[in-house]
Order: sequence, then C-alpha cells, then structure tokens
Amino acid sequence: MKNHEVQVGLMQAATVHFMFHGAYVCNGTWVEGEQNAVYQDGLIHWNGRTFTELDFIPRDAQCSFSVYDVTIGLQFHWERRETQTFAGSLHLMPDGGQITVINRLPIEDYLVSVISSEMKATSSLEFLKAHAVISRSWLLSQIQKRSQASTQHEHCRTTGMVENEQERLRWYDREDHNTFDVCADDHCQRYQGLTRATNPAVVQAVQATCGEVLMSEGAICDARFSKCCGGVSETFDTCWEGVTYSYLSPVRDTDGADLSPLPDLTREDEAESWIRTAPPAFCHTQDAHILHQILNQYDLETTDFYRWTVTYTQAELAGIIRTRSGIDFGNILDLQPLERGASGRIRRLRIIGTRRTMTIGKELEIRRTLSPSHLFSSAFVVDKGVTVNGVPSGFTLTGAGWGHGVGLCQIGAAVMGERGYTYRDILLHYYRGASLHKCY
Repeated sequence: MKNHEVQVGLMQAATVHFMFHGAYVCNGTWVEGEQNAVYQDGLIHWNGRTFTELDFIPRDAQCSFSVYDVTIGLQFHWERRETQTFAGSLHLMPDGGQITVINRLPIEDYLVSVISSEMKATSSLEFLKAHAVISRSWLLSQIQKRSQASTQHEHCRTTGMVENEQERLRWYDREDHNTFDVCADDHCQRYQGLTRATNPAVVQAVQATCGEVLMSEGAICDARFSKCCGGVSETFDTCWEGVTYSYLSPVRDTDGADLSPLPDLTREDEAESWIRTAPPAFCHTQDAHILHQILNQYDLETTDFYRWTVTYTQAELAGIIRTRSGIDFGNILDLQPLERGASGRIRRLRIIGTRRTMTIGKELEIRRTLSPSHLFSSAFVVDKGVTVNGVPSGFTLTGAGWGHGVGLCQIGAAVMGERGYTYRDILLHYYRGASLHKCY
C-alpha cells in the first residue's frame, strides 16, 4: 500500500472549530493556534478566504491538532461529545452541506490509537497483538474494497434495504464512507487519536505484528469483532449483505476441554434454552481485572452483557417503536422472531400491533427499533406482561451478548490472553481456516 497511510473521517459539521499545537502549512501559509472553518454555498470559508478544500500539513512529528465537539458513540447509549487531539495531517472538504474533517496518518500509528481507544491498554500482550492483527486486517480489507470500487467506478457501499408494506430489512455497513477510508467511531473502529493515552504495551503489540494480517483464499480477511458474542459467534450475512465468509463461521467460545456440541441456535427452542441459561464461555466473565483492562469508563457503565434483561411498559415500547421506526403500530401485541442466525441473534422479527403488522431486520435495525439507543444485541427472547383486553401490559426482553457477535469476541479474547493463549491461538480460534501473513 502506498505510504501505508489511512484516511480517517473524524466528523461532519457546518462549522468546525479546531486548534493547531505547533506549525502547520496550508497553501504556502504557516498557521498555529485556534481556527474556524465554515461551510457556505459548497465552499469552505477560512482565514478570510474561500476554498474548495483545505490540507494542513504538520511541520514535524511533534505537531498535533485538536478538534472540538467530536461525537463518539453516535446513537449508542454512551453517546457524548469530546475535544480530541490527533497526530498527522488535517484535511477539510465540503460534502453534503457540511464540512467533512479527515485525519491522514500512517496505518501503524492509527492502530496504536485504535487499540488504546477500543480498550484499556493494560490487557495481556497476546490479546493486544491479536487485536493489532485484526484491526489491521479489517482496515486493509476496507481500503481494498474502496479502491476496487473506485477503479470500477462503483460505490463501495454495502448498506442495503428491502422494503414493502409487509417487510423492512435494512443493513448498515459502509454508508457515507466514499470520501475517506474509515470513520473514527464504533461504526468502523473506535479511533480517538492522541486523546486516549497510549501504553508501551500497545506500541509493542503493533510493532511486533507490523504488517501482519489474516488471509483466506488469497484475500485479506474482513476481520470483524464485537464486545461479547454471548457464547457463540455469528455469521456475516445475519448482520450485513447476503454473503458468507468461511473464516466467519459460528464458533463456540470455549476451549477444547468443553466437548459439548454447538447448539443449533437457528431453532427457536434451542435459542430460547441457550439465552435463558448462561453456559460456560470465555466471554462469560465478571472478572473486574479483565473488564477494566479492555473497557473504557463509558463501556464500564454496562455491567451485564453476557446475559441481560430490558423491561418496557406497553406505553414505553409502543412509543419507542413509533419514534424509531416512524410507523405507528398502535399498541404492541407481540414480538415474534421469524429467523435467527447461528448465535441466536434475530435477523427477522415480526412486530404485531393493533394498527399495523410488519417484519423488520436485519440485526442492527432490530436493535435500533426496540431501544432509545441500541439493544445490546438482537439475541433475545420475549416475555409478555399481564394481558388486559388482549393487550399486554409490557414486555421483558432477555438477551445474550453485546454487539453483532461476528468474528472475534473482545471479552472472550481478553480472557484467553489472561489464560496464557498466544495471539495466534486467539486468532485461529475465532477465524477458523484463516492464516497469518506479512503484507508489508
């Protein structure tokens, strides 16, 4: 890859407030200190002049810049705004009535920040090395997809929708990412620049695996990961477009000592039994030492993730669904899983109301529709409250896991690292049939 650089989309806003710590050059002019850029009529107004785009290049590696009011955890329950500081260059471009803010920097430097942003940097070295490999693999696979789409004059979006009167199926992957490689939030990989203090162990993990990626059938793996699989990992097509990857097959999150078979969680009875119990798994842990290593403070606000419950009154659930879907179902009479993936995550859910009945999916659309932010996962079973005149008084959702569940389970992998597994052991546990290669 040329120069081994990545372009990270940090935010979009009509007005961008930022500060240079050190000297940056733009169009032959050296600038420092606080700056403001404003979108107007398809152009950027900055420093008394109008530009089609702006590139700010640092004088040296000691320079950095801060961007104010960066949103993290967009539409998740921990959403908040922060001032964040970054190394590398800053690029501003008008796009869709706002200014897109892009950070360009070397891939290996980006990975140090990602690992520090995704989790605490004090976890085991082997877990950090495993995460360096999958973060690098995922990133390079996305850059390749974008490059191929550009060469073929196509959009690289794999967001999709199937909608009619009876069904709404939506999946979200690379929408709005045609002007940069990846975004800085959880939608891609959580990247917060220099804001999250790095640790020598993270630097060591990235350097020890420099250029190392997972590959399968001659291609770099689209190495997805989530917080907690809930005991079994999920397949790609449950969450995104209808393709399969052999290395993203369902995996029981235990070691070889547990000889119990992988349950068929696509069956409703098996899924219900699985979710209502808590079978052993690497990610089934409440070990504060491990959780504090890999979860940032706002992630630690979530205390139950392997198994969890959410209870709504009838009015609460009906209101949430109406607001989130834009459809007035009336009173909610039932939530019926129609199709589940390999981890028990629902990919098609029928909502039955007094005014409307519709099937929704896929995994993320279900999580968004049934919560003010997001449910932890779509692997859940439903219990209805007391019925009065045919209308349930409320609903309790009992669920498993945190996130989409595809690929590596971060909490499970952290437990494996603490138990002495090597990073190769961890990677080949979650990505069956893949192999490790140096690509640079």
